[in-house]
Amino acid sequence: MSNVRSFGAVGNGTIDDTTAIRHAIEGGDGVLFFPPGEYIISETIEIPLAMAGPAGIKGAQGASRILMKGAGPAFRLVGTHGGTGDPDSASMSVNFIERMPIISDIEIVGEHAEADGIECILTKQATFQRVLIRQVRHGIHLIKRNRNVLISDCHIYHNTGVGIFMDGVNLHQINICGSHISYNRLGGIRIQESEVRNLQITGNDIEYNNHKQHGTEPEPTAEIYIDTTAKGASVCEVTIASNTIQATVSEGGSNIKIVDNRHGTNHESMPEVGRPPGLWTITGNVIGNQQVSVHLVGCYGIIISGNTIYSSEQQNMLLEECSQIISTGNLFRRHTPALGTGVKIANSHTINISGCTFHDEHPDGQQSGLPLLEVTDSSLVNISGCQLTNGAPEGMSLLNVSNVNISGCTVTDLRNEPKMKHAIAFRGKGSGNLLTGNIATNAVENNLLVEDGVEVLR
Repeated sequence: MSNVRSFGAVGNGTIDDTTAIRHAIEGGDGVLFFPPGEYIISETIEIPLAMAGPAGIKGAQGASRILMKGAGPAFRLVGTHGGTGDPDSASMSVNFIERMPIISDIEIVGEHAEADGIECILTKQATFQRVLIRQVRHGIHLIKRNRNVLISDCHIYHNTGVGIFMDGVNLHQINICGSHISYNRLGGIRIQESEVRNLQITGNDIEYNNHKQHGTEPEPTAEIYIDTTAKGASVCEVTIASNTIQATVSEGGSNIKIVDNRHGTNHESMPEVGRPPGLWTITGNVIGNQQVSVHLVGCYGIIISGNTIYSSEQQNMLLEECSQIISTGNLFRRHTPALGTGVKIANSHTINISGCTFHDEHPDGQQSGLPLLEVTDSSLVNISGCQLTNGAPEGMSLLNVSNVNISGCTVTDLRNEPKMKHAIAFRGKGSGNLLTGNIATNAVENNLLVEDGVEVLR
């Protein structure tokens, strides 16, 4: 390892060490080692992997701090990899010199409004371990093209931009695990204008990623925010599992938000417009305390299973213009009087909701006036084996729906003084709806309400 102090760095938190660190890159063995201390840099330290590799950045068990006083990333790793994850697609230089740059055991602190943490361009197998990045703009910034990225055991904390930002990047194979990603103003993990495949987000604590700790005006964001509305953008083959994903309520905010502008109807592989989000699993997470917990717009092909989804200002789950969505074995509830619970399905089709529990714990019912399960302007929706308790004003509310099958559900009010007006209510127009084997009890007015314009077989 190249000890940066051997090349003139001081690390006393006063002297600018930028030039000395660059000397270490030019004259060292490729691995920058920072002994305990505070190292000031005023410009980006760029590491050209083809020349400096095999390369790495290593601190002393977290006792080494980089103070970035200039604009741009503290470190920029620049490779030449234009291929895929296939070994045969990489050049000899990439496979033997540029491969697996490791950043570990170091802290990066921003002292400039436009300072970033670490930026990666055209890298293969970039690996982040035990890294703390705080008070910068974007923590880890992945742009243009990267492959096989690993981020583990890191703290991406209290930054003014995005914690982990996939920004206009072509990236396959990325694992984000065992990390704390919190208090980042524009989102915890955010993907936009990108093509991403094989993304695993597992075992993390992702929370409070909005404006509130920064004293700025609110703007829509999420702990995990995926936007594939740009031409050619797509995000597929994704697992979000075993995370705690929570927040403070913010205007337009969500815990998980996935947005596509093709409204779930374009199911073909069309490179000129990209693909809708698909081949996703969201499972085993604790999610809540936002305006909307899980918000899907125009999505296709997502399974949401085994999650605890709680306490939202509007809905625990909101599906808009979606298709081929399965929600199974989820618990929807609230644990604070100020917020609510429930699910809304709007302008969607081929949706399956099964084995879920919906429960409002407040004695006076929903302060928002929303039902526990709302379906509007949708078709081909199956709702089976669910329990909905203490809905107020209603358990299930369905407006302008067709070919909706509700079977084996229990909808009731368990309060000493019931507040539920209707257990199940059909309004507007619609045909081909079916009710079989349900239990609907304890409504104040009618357990089942069917307006004249709706056809319901029972």
